[in-house]
Amino acid sequence: MSKRVVIKEIEPKAYEVMFGFEKYLSKTNLTPTVKELIKIRVSQINGCAYCIDLHTKDARKMGETEQRIYALNAWRETPFFSETERAVLALAEEVTFINKGVSDETYQHAARVLDEQTLAQAIMAIIAINAWNRIGISTHMQPALD
Repeated sequence: MSKRVVIKEIEPKAYEVMFGFEKYLSKTNLTPTVKELIKIRVSQINGCAYCIDLHTKDARKMGETEQRIYALNAWRETPFFSETERAVLALAEEVTFINKGVSDETYQHAARVLDEQTLAQAIMAIIAINAWNRIGISTHMQPALD
């Protein structure tokens, strides 16, 4: 891959804004586990290797199981995820595939299991990782070899 601009170095104020978004998200009602599941699943959909690497490592540090991480791309087919996690994962997928829109069914399910504030916060968390994925993919950010 060809070398591309490193936005963090060239436009550090843009990163400050993104990190401000992350600071807001750190104080939401979303559990740390749900936030990491959102980040991993959206990054899988978008194909952002850097973010998948980063957030699977973060999830493991928080105690997330290998089994759930490995099954995340097939979450509908497993019994490993709670109703709240399933509602948020469905919402994450539809917000990420926004050209298809967010179905009433998915939205209403999320609205049944989350209060309005947490639902709004989940949408914002999904938007944030989509933005990070676009930064990572467009600039060819690569995960470090361990």
